Amino acid sequence: MGRQVTIGNPPITVDLRRSQRAKRLSLRVSRLDGRVSLTMPQGASEREAMGFLTGRERWLRDHLSQVASPHTVRLGSVIPFRGGQLSVAPAAVRRTRCDGDKLLVPADENPGARIKAFLRLAARDVLAARSDAYAAALGVSYTRLSLRDTRSRWGSCSSKGVLMYSWRLIMAPPEVLDYVAAHEVAHLVEMNHSSAFWAVVAKLMPEYQSRRNWLRDHGDQLHRFQFV
Repeated sequence: MGRQVTIGNPPITVDLRRSQRAKRLSLRVSRLDGRVSLTMPQGASEREAMGFLTGRERWLRDHLSQVASPHTVRLGSVIPFRGGQLSVAPAAVRRTRCDGDKLLVPADENPGARIKAFLRLAARDVLAARSDAYAAALGVSYTRLSLRDTRSRWGSCSSKGVLMYSWRLIMAPPEVLDYVAAHEVAHLVEMNHSSAFWAVVAKLMPEYQSRRNWLRDHGDQLHRFQFV
């Protein structure tokens, strides 16, 4: 069972966690919410952990300063969409829709829910189309497709052929969404991350590495947007 400690002034709160698999002290700053955690081997003492944290306080503060603050989407906001940006504007429309670089939203008390629903629907349409295309290219099929708002992964493929994607991919550049679709469909052929699997991904998308890098470097920014 972990516990929290604080270091420095102003204080930084750190979650201490013990792990049987850890061989050394490991410090992590979440780029999603700025949460700091220190994983400790079973034999490490708390005194050792505190010394480790104190020695890395400057590193911690530098990384925490780079964590982007959450952005609540409302009328007047600008949101990323398919490699571009949409300005959210109230309009006399019955359903949320795009008009050039504007996202027209019925003027009511809950625009966040309407915008989120629009993004989810757009994500389903595009991800289904790309998954169908890649599955056809490999001569395989999937059983169904689902959308979630996951932070730990952008997609998954179950042993039963169920594809799951984060709907936030619709806010990424189109080629990045395409990469995730190709990645998950490739698991219908190779249910692992072996060299054989990556060969299937490369067959579908030879330039996949740069798109994978984009998610590593910028994917956390998609989680900044909150739809209250």
